[in-house]
Amino acid sequence: MNTIRSICVYCGSSPGRDETYAKAGHLLGRSIAKSGLRLIYGGGTRGIMGAVAEGALRAGGKVTGIIPRFLINREATETALNRLDELVITDNMHERKHTMFEKSDAFVALPGGIGTVEEIIEIMTWGQLGHHRKPIVFGNVGGFWDPMLALLDHMMAEGFIHTAQRVKPLVVDDPEAIVAAIIVAGSSVDAPTDGVQSVIDKL
Repeated sequence: MNTIRSICVYCGSSPGRDETYAKAGHLLGRSIAKSGLRLIYGGGTRGIMGAVAEGALRAGGKVTGIIPRFLINREATETALNRLDELVITDNMHERKHTMFEKSDAFVALPGGIGTVEEIIEIMTWGQLGHHRKPIVFGNVGGFWDPMLALLDHMMAEGFIHTAQRVKPLVVDDPEAIVAAIIVAGSSVDAPTDGVQSVIDKL
């Protein structure tokens, strides 16, 4: 049984130096829509964020943008935000991240900066603590995440990741293969999307 209904995408609000990053965002957004899933993302209408949303919208997909009020004019335009079928405006970044987590059944990190790293690592941390067992994917476009993956391997080798089975992100190079990988992971008996309630209650 497929438990995936929505996919959260973390990525840069800038396009980066390589045009393949934005292209990958557009392809992933389109793939999410074509699979009948909802895109959950940070609400930006520029950079890779904008490309993901554009890809989903052009394919007739449902898109939820979640953005703090203070970032609306920095990462988006109100006109572009009106195209989304759901817009959630939060008071701060913490509320934004929590809402994105609650609305999402899986998480993907495409190329981005410090904010993208912080977001996906937080999701991995919550997984390590037993807060959730939702699929996590590094969209490794052009090997972008290779240094991060090497760091994670180093942390594990040095004994700092003790629950590796809970923090085993999928690594997918092809943006058009990401959704299929998530659906397979989400349908696995060993990967329910709900967290362990006793642990969640302690957080």
